Amino acid sequence: MNIFKLKPACKDYLWGGHRLVEEFGIKYEGDVCAEAWVLSCHKDGESIITSGIHKNRTLSELIASEKDKILGTNCSKFEEFPILIKLIDAKKPLSIQVHPDDEYAREHENQYGKTEMWYILGAEEGAFLYQGFEKEITKEEFEKRIKENTLEEVLHKVYVKKGDVIFIAPGTLHAIGAGIILAEIQQSSNVTYRIYDYGRLGADGRPRQLHIKQSIDVTKLEKPAPYTCDGEHLAKCKYFCVDQFSIKVDAPLNAVADEKSFVSVLVVDGNCMISSESEEITARKGESVFISAGTGKYTISGQAEIVVTTIP
Repeated sequence: MNIFKLKPACKDYLWGGHRLVEEFGIKYEGDVCAEAWVLSCHKDGESIITSGIHKNRTLSELIASEKDKILGTNCSKFEEFPILIKLIDAKKPLSIQVHPDDEYAREHENQYGKTEMWYILGAEEGAFLYQGFEKEITKEEFEKRIKENTLEEVLHKVYVKKGDVIFIAPGTLHAIGAGIILAEIQQSSNVTYRIYDYGRLGADGRPRQLHIKQSIDVTKLEKPAPYTCDGEHLAKCKYFCVDQFSIKVDAPLNAVADEKSFVSVLVVDGNCMISSESEEITARKGESVFISAGTGKYTISGQAEIVVTTIP
C-alpha cells in the first residue's frame, strides 16, 4: 500500500472559525476549528492514516517502521520528518509573532526552526496580513514599541486575495489577519514567539503568554524583499517544494513519485481520483493524501484544485 489518506489533528485556538468544517469538510465536533494539521508527524498533533492496510496507525508510526521505503532519499538530510502542512481559518487576527531559525530553535527549544509559506485559499474584502516592517527600525525602537503597544504602526501590511503566495522566512515578524483562510506549508515545528496579542485572554481567563526576549533575539528589523519563485513552483526552498495544479476532466495530471521524495497531495477544491498501477483512492476538498516515495507513475483525474508538496 503506497497511497493513503490522512485524518488531520485539529486545533481550537481562540482566533479560529468554523469554515474548515463547513467549507472543507474537516470532521470536528467543536465550535472552533482554527487549524487542521493535514500532514503531520509532530508530537503536538499527528496525522492518522484512514485507508488501506495501515488504517488507524499514525503516519509517524508507519515512518518509524518503513522510513527508508516511503520518505525518499531527499529526506535523509533531516533528523526528523521535515514538514507540516495545515489548513488555517482566521476568523479573528492571529497574534503578531515570529519564528526562529534552526540554530536558535535547536539550542533553545530542541525543535526545528520554522520556514513557512502561505497559499491564500480565500480572503474577505479588505483582508490583510502583516509581514515584516514598513522600513528598517532600530532594536531600541522595536523594544520601545513593544512596551507601548504601538508595534502595528510600523508593520508592513499586505492585502491579499485568493491565489496569493506569501513566503515567511525565519525572523520575519508576521500575523495572519481576520477573514483569511489558507494552506500553510512549513517546517515540522511548533515554535512560535508571540509578541503582541491585542490584549486577548486565553481559555483560563488570563492574558496569553508573550515571548518578548526570544522575539527580540530573533526578529529581523527590516522590510522583507518580495518573494519570487523560479516560475515553475508556488514556492521552493531547501525544506519543501510546493506546486499548484488545476485538474480537469479532460486534463488529468500524470506524474511520478520517484525514489527521491514522497508526495503530499492536498485537495483545496473539488474531487479527484489518485491512481497508480496497483491502487487508486478518491479524495475531496479538504482531504490530504500521502504518496510514498518510489511509487512510480501516478495519475490525478477529476475536477479539482490541488496543492502538491515534495522534498527537494
